[in-house]
Amino acid sequence: MNKIRFDHRDAWADPTSLEGLNRRRFMTSSVAVGFALAAQPVLADAIHTDTAGIVAGPVMVPVTGGEIPAFRAYPDKGGPFPVILVAHEIFGVHEYIQDVVRRLAKLGYYAIAPDLYSRQGDVSQMASVKDIIDQVVTKIPDSQFLSDLDSTVAYAHTTGKADVSRLGVTGFCWGGRATWLYAAHNPAVKAAVAWYGPLTGDDSRPGAIQLAGKITAPVLGLYAGKDGNITAANVSAMRAALQGGKSEIIVYPEASHGFHADYRPTYDEAAAKDGWQRMQAWFKKNGVA
Repeated sequence: MNKIRFDHRDAWADPTSLEGLNRRRFMTSSVAVGFALAAQPVLADAIHTDTAGIVAGPVMVPVTGGEIPAFRAYPDKGGPFPVILVAHEIFGVHEYIQDVVRRLAKLGYYAIAPDLYSRQGDVSQMASVKDIIDQVVTKIPDSQFLSDLDSTVAYAHTTGKADVSRLGVTGFCWGGRATWLYAAHNPAVKAAVAWYGPLTGDDSRPGAIQLAGKITAPVLGLYAGKDGNITAANVSAMRAALQGGKSEIIVYPEASHGFHADYRPTYDEAAAKDGWQRMQAWFKKNGVA
C-alpha cells in the first residue's frame, strides 16, 4: 500500500503498518444517532449546533485491519483548513461529540472525531458506564487508539480539505487522556487541549504524568476542582512533570468532572465557556489557525 505524506515534516502515515492490533471483525460501522444510552437522562437545553455554512456528517476512515466510523465537519467554502482531532469521551462519538465537531467547523476548522472503540464494541447502547469500562475501555491498548488517530490524520489529508501541517487535538474525559498521549506520540501535533483527562498510570499502561517528558507540543489542560477521580495531587504532579515546557493547566475550583458536557447535570456554563475561549486562543497562539 502506498504511504501517505501527511505533514510538513515529511512524516509518513501508513494505516496498515502497525502490527499486533486486533484484527477481528470491527464491532461498529457507523457513529451513534443521538445520545448514548448510558449518558441518559439528557438535559432538555443541551446545545445543538446547526449545519449552516458547514459540511457535516459521518465518514469511514481506513485503519489497520479495516475501517472505523468517524464524524467530521468543515466550512463549506474555501480550504484547506487547519485540523482538529477530537478524541471522544467515554460515551463514544455520540451527539455531544458530534456537536463539538460542528462547533469547531463553525470556527473554521476541519474537525474529525474517529470512533476509537470500534474494534471492541458499540457503547452507544450499553446501559451503564461500568459496562462501557468493563466491556470496552479496559480492552483497548494505547497503541490501538494512537494508530487510529494517526490513520485519521492520514485520511483527513486525502480529502483535500484538511491542512495537516496545522494539526491540533482536543479530547474530553477518556479522550482527554488520549489527547495527552497523542501529544506525546505524534511530533506533528502543534497544540493540544485536554479536558479533564485522567493523568495517572502504571508500568503496564503509562499515564500522562509518566509520558510528560515526551510531550513537545504545548498542551492546555482544563480541569475541575471538584473532580472525584482526578485529584489536586494528580494535577500538581502533572504540573511538576511539565515544568520548564510550554504546557499549562487551568483548574476551575467550583466545577466538577464533565463540566463542558452541556447535556449532563455536571455542566458548568461559566467554566465551559471560559475553557472554550481558552481553547480557541491556545490553538491560534500555537499555529493551529
